[in-house]
Amino acid sequence: MNRQPLKWPTPQPHYAIRIARFAATIAVVVLLVAAPEAAFAAAPAGTVLAAESIGAVLGNIRAWVMGFLAAWATLCATVGFLRYTSGEPGEVERGKTALRSAAIGYAGALLIPLLLTIVTAWTK
Repeated sequence: MNRQPLKWPTPQPHYAIRIARFAATIAVVVLLVAAPEAAFAAAPAGTVLAAESIGAVLGNIRAWVMGFLAAWATLCATVGFLRYTSGEPGEVERGKTALRSAAIGYAGALLIPLLLTIVTAWTK
């Protein structure tokens, strides 16, 4: 009869290693708590949050929306390729749907400048 356990127990770290980890943790905490003025070393500068014009705001919105749409379309394309290559009939159809969604997302990202040009024309 085999009397060995099915899984060997995980060995505990040596006592010295545990003490070193504890000492390092305490040292980091002491450094962070003892010197709170380090976070405020520079004098605060005046922050200007106002945009120069509506066109600048719309340009920023265009850049952010295009970035988000392109990132989302890339994620859809990646998932679509993974599903399409799985080989199962149901997953292949879902992969095709995801690839179509990615194409629509890329088209939307390309149309954002046109839409914002129209909105900018309305604001002038």
